[in-house]
Amino acid sequence: MSLKRTEDIKEEKAVEKKVIERVAVKKIETEPSEIGVEELKPKYLEMSERREWTGGELLLSCLAQEKVRYIFGVVGGQWVTFMDALYREGENLGIKYIGTRHEQAAGHMADAYARLTGKPGVCLGTVGPGAADLIPGVYPAYADSIPMVVLTVQNQTWKCYPDYGSSQGCDQLSLFKSVVKWNAMISHWKRIPQMVQQAFRTATAGQPGPVHLDIPVDILFEMGSLEDVRIVPPERYRAIKPATGDPDLVKRAAKMLVEAKFPLIHCGGGVLRSRASQEIAELAEHLGAVVTGTAFARDALSDDNPLYFATGNYGGVAAKTQADTVLVVGSSLSVYDFWGKPPGWKSPEEQKFIQVDIDPEMIGLNRDVDLPIVGDAKSTLRAIINEVKRLTGKKTPNPAFTALRQAAEMQIQGLKELMESDVKPIHPLRVAKEVRDFFPKNAISILDGGNIIMWYTFVHRVYEPGTHLQALDSGHLGVGLPYAIGAKLTDPKRPVYAICGDGAFMFNIQELETATRLEVPFVVIVMNDRTWGMIKSAQRLNFGDRFIGVDFFDVRYDLVAQAMGCYGERVEDPKEIRPALERAVKSNKPAVLDVIIDKEVNLAPPGLEFIYAMWLEGCEVPKIEEKSEEGTKVKEDVKEVA
Repeated sequence: MSLKRTEDIKEEKAVEKKVIERVAVKKIETEPSEIGVEELKPKYLEMSERREWTGGELLLSCLAQEKVRYIFGVVGGQWVTFMDALYREGENLGIKYIGTRHEQAAGHMADAYARLTGKPGVCLGTVGPGAADLIPGVYPAYADSIPMVVLTVQNQTWKCYPDYGSSQGCDQLSLFKSVVKWNAMISHWKRIPQMVQQAFRTATAGQPGPVHLDIPVDILFEMGSLEDVRIVPPERYRAIKPATGDPDLVKRAAKMLVEAKFPLIHCGGGVLRSRASQEIAELAEHLGAVVTGTAFARDALSDDNPLYFATGNYGGVAAKTQADTVLVVGSSLSVYDFWGKPPGWKSPEEQKFIQVDIDPEMIGLNRDVDLPIVGDAKSTLRAIINEVKRLTGKKTPNPAFTALRQAAEMQIQGLKELMESDVKPIHPLRVAKEVRDFFPKNAISILDGGNIIMWYTFVHRVYEPGTHLQALDSGHLGVGLPYAIGAKLTDPKRPVYAICGDGAFMFNIQELETATRLEVPFVVIVMNDRTWGMIKSAQRLNFGDRFIGVDFFDVRYDLVAQAMGCYGERVEDPKEIRPALERAVKSNKPAVLDVIIDKEVNLAPPGLEFIYAMWLEGCEVPKIEEKSEEGTKVKEDVKEVA
C-alpha cells in the first residue's frame, strides 16, 4: 500500500472538484427545469464562470437587484472586497460609487437622492470613526422620514459584540439605533441577501426612514456558493404598491368634504413621499378647497396654484382658523403646526378633522380626529376624489377665499421694497428675489441655514412639486452643498442652486473638491454675515448685546472655491447679483457666490420671535445683574418668550 503526500492528495481533490463543477454547470445548462439555479442567477453572472463569490460580491449583487444607482461614502480598508467588485462590475450593473471627503456629506447626498426619487439612498462608512461620522448625515433623513440604507463595516465576528480591545472597536448597532428605523448585524455569508432584503423592506414600508446594516469584515471576505443563496428582485419579496384606505371610511370622508362649507386640505411630508401632489391639486380644485402645508411640504403644490398657501403665508394662517372641515394628509401636526390646536386651529368641537396617514401611529398623535384613515396618501386620495366626483360637481371656493388671497398678496407687497432695495451691505430679501427671478421654474432649490431660511420662507417661491430640498424637522446645518451634489447627480438636466448661511456652508465646504472631481455644475449662494445669525439673534432677544461665541473671521469663500477648482466670486453690490449668477452658470462648474449681506438686518428676520417662543415654551428669562461704568444695575430687559 503506497502512501501519497498530503500535497498530492490536495491537488487530486482540487482537480476532482473542478471536474464536478464543470459537470454540474453543464447539467444546469441542459436541464434548467430540474435544477432551477439559472433563473435565480443575476444576469451579469453570465460574464463569469465562477460559482463562488466573496461576501463583497454577493452584497453588490443584492444592491443591484434593488436597482441602486449610487453608493456614497468614504472607503476603508475593510471594504476592499466590495470595492473591488464594484470596480469590476459596477458599470455593468449601473451602480456608480461617489467618494466624498466626509461621511456626513455622503449621508446627505444619499438623503437628497432619496428625497428626489422616492427610492432609498445608499451610503457607507468604515468601522469606528467612519461609522460615527455618518451619524450627522443620517439624522436629518430620520427626522424627515426619508428612506436610506446605511452600510458600515465592522471588525471580525469573533472580535465584536462585545469588543475586547480591537482597533477602532465600536458598538455601531447602539450608535445608530436612535437615528434609524431598524438595524442589525449580518452574522453569516448566507444571510447577506436576506438582510439586504429586510433593510430595503423596512426602509420603504409604512412611514419610510433610514435603516442600518453592520457587516463584519470576515463576512465580506468569506467565499460562498451561489447555490446556497437566493437573490430576487424587490417585487418578489416586498409590497410594491402601498395599501389604500378602507373603502367605507373613504366614502365617509368624501361625504364630510362635500358637505363642508369651508373645506381645507393640509399637506404633510407624506404627500411628497407618496408623490400625491397631482391628487391634492385635483381634489382641491373640485371642492374649491384651500390647501396649506407643513414646512416639510413646502413644495406640495406649485406657488402658481391660487388655492395653495405655503407655510408662513398669512392667508394660510388665517384659513386654518376659519375652515370647518380639515383633511390632513401625511402629517402628524407637529410643533410647526401648533400641534393641530388653537390658536393655530379651531378647537375639536368647532372644526372637524379627517386624517390620512400610512402610519397608524401618527393618527390622532397630537389632535383628536373625527375620521382616521390608514393608507397611502396617493391611492387613498384617488379613492376620495372618485367618491367626491360621484357625489357632487365642481364647487367654488368659500367667499372668504378672496380675502385670504388678498392677505397673502399684501404680505408680499409689504416686503417688496426690501426685495428691491439697493442698500449696501445687501439686504437678504434682495438676494432672495434676484436668485428666484434668475433660475427657471423647474430648478431644484435648496435651503440651508438659520435666519436665512426665515427670510426665504416668506418670499422664495417653488413652482414644481418635488423640486425643493431642506432638512426641516432636524434643522440640521451643512446639508446645502451635499444636497446640491446629490440633486445634480440625480437629475443632471435640471438647474440646481443652494442658498446657504455662511455658518452652514462651512460644515461641508470640503465637498467642493468632490463637486469639481465629479464635474457637476450648480450654484451655491453663500449669505455671508460673518456670524451664527440665529444664535446671535437669540442672545440679543434675551440678553441684549452680550454676544459670545457667535462672530466669525471674514472668510473669502469665493477664493476657497477657486482653490478647489470651482468658480468663485464675491458680490457686495446688489446690482451685481444677477450678472454674477450669469457668470457662475456660464462657467459650467460648481460655483460659489460669496454675497455680503447686512449682518444687522439679518438678526431680525420675520417670524423669529415666534420661532423662539416655540423653542423656549414655558421658559422665562431670568433677571441678571449687569455691571456697567455707572455702577451695578438690574437689566429690565426681561420678558417671557412663550
